[in-house]
Amino acid sequence: MGSVGCEPTLPWTKTPCVLSPQLTRVAGCNIHLKLDNLQPSGSFKSRGIGNLMTRAVAERSGPVHFYCSSGGNAGLACATSAVALQRPATIVIPMTTSEMMKRKLLDLGVEVHQTGKNLAAADEYLRTELLAKDPHGVYVPPFDHPDVWDGASTIIPELRDQLDVPLDAIVCSVGGGGLFNGLMQGIESFPWSGCKPEVVGVETLGADSMNASLRANAHVTLPEITSIATSLGCSRVSAETWKWCRYPNTHSLVVTDADAAISCVRFADDARHLVEVSCGAALATVYRGDLRDRLGRGLSDAEWAQKNIVIIVCGGSGVTLGILNQYVREYGPETSIKV
Repeated sequence: MGSVGCEPTLPWTKTPCVLSPQLTRVAGCNIHLKLDNLQPSGSFKSRGIGNLMTRAVAERSGPVHFYCSSGGNAGLACATSAVALQRPATIVIPMTTSEMMKRKLLDLGVEVHQTGKNLAAADEYLRTELLAKDPHGVYVPPFDHPDVWDGASTIIPELRDQLDVPLDAIVCSVGGGGLFNGLMQGIESFPWSGCKPEVVGVETLGADSMNASLRANAHVTLPEITSIATSLGCSRVSAETWKWCRYPNTHSLVVTDADAAISCVRFADDARHLVEVSCGAALATVYRGDLRDRLGRGLSDAEWAQKNIVIIVCGGSGVTLGILNQYVREYGPETSIKV
């Protein structure tokens, strides 16, 4: 591992927001891309987890050792944040975690334990065998914590600074709801001239716990996760998400794994960014035409063309060119989205 600077640094950065001519053409309205795939960890989770860890360091006078159970983006966000804050971290990953993700963690110089048949078993090991025995230990949750939501909410003031046009809507992928919560919290914290921005939360079929709750009019738990978008694979959204998703300026959409996967392929061509399938869920709303149907119903083409919609490119490190090529072969015939 290379050396780091002598002073701790903030674990997340202000990311660009750019107008996409390609996605604008497809959607028929102005599509802006908030490129949180450019965060140090490769995903938006640097904001929330980085904020939680930064506050933990500030609130404690003594040593701090961070612990996180994750085989994906939360673990990487914890690891990169620990490097930025110059504090030790231990990541516990289940046996199902890919060698690629394990290597990314090890490259950052954090301690990695691999145990348990699934994430729940890995988390139990972390809590009982590691965290309980470390008086300096701090548990890092992936999404369900106010400090995580506060970190995600920093997207909103950035967008207000970056856009010189009205912000009509924001589209984001939803797993446990940390990003969705932060966006809603951020929107509510500012005055808006005219209507508040609408927020569209997108899930993949088989990981659609928010949409299932809305359909049942109750905070429900999915019996199992069947989607390939494992980063969205939370069987029950947070209670905070269940509260926010019933606000009048929110929408819930569900896309298929094939839609999300092929959207990642299209996005690599259109924007020259590689993102994992969990991020492809939000992008699929552009390529499938959902946005016009959900947000532009009753508008003329000219009126719709004036709308400004931000897609949160949440990123994710579980993607390679080989994976995208596999998506083309496996999912190309199953979606109306053309490559």
